[in-house]
Amino acid sequence: MRTPLLSLLLTSTLLLHGCATTPAPPTALSRLLDSVSQRLDIAEAVALHKWDSGQPVAAPEREQQVIANAQTQAMRFGVDGQRATHFFADQIEANKLLQYSALSQWHATGSAPSTQRLDLNTQLRPQLDRLQRTLLSQLAEFDRNRPAHCQATLARAIEQLDKSPQHSLALIRATTYLCSPL
Repeated sequence: MRTPLLSLLLTSTLLLHGCATTPAPPTALSRLLDSVSQRLDIAEAVALHKWDSGQPVAAPEREQQVIANAQTQAMRFGVDGQRATHFFADQIEANKLLQYSALSQWHATGSAPSTQRLDLNTQLRPQLDRLQRTLLSQLAEFDRNRPAHCQATLARAIEQLDKSPQHSLALIRATTYLCSPL
């Protein structure tokens, strides 16, 4: 009686152990998506600043400044300037999508969350500037290691992330031209 029970337990344990998978090592795409996602995570804090100050979401002068800066830095990271321009224009549009969504929710409820506010100029923009350099480096790595069937791989990678529907949509917007021909 003991032998069949022991055998059953041992078999179950081995089967369960075989089902455990180790996470795949990060790829150039997964690292890039993680940084894009981090940049998008800042959108609500930016929206809070704009809510409090009454500033509009669109800031054309600042947007052009960010894109020009990315274009200037691109060569240092091995990224074509035009590629950097398109990539960061997509980042800005995705970020604005989340800002508009947050502001709409706050207008509908009549108030913004009572979370700690971060200063746009001294706290948020320096974070965005650091992320810009990281994103340029990772974009260069992605371009060197572009996956086969890029669009399908990208779509699956975004789908597998555990993000809210709004954040997922913003990720899709932020990566609209990621797989375009170089």
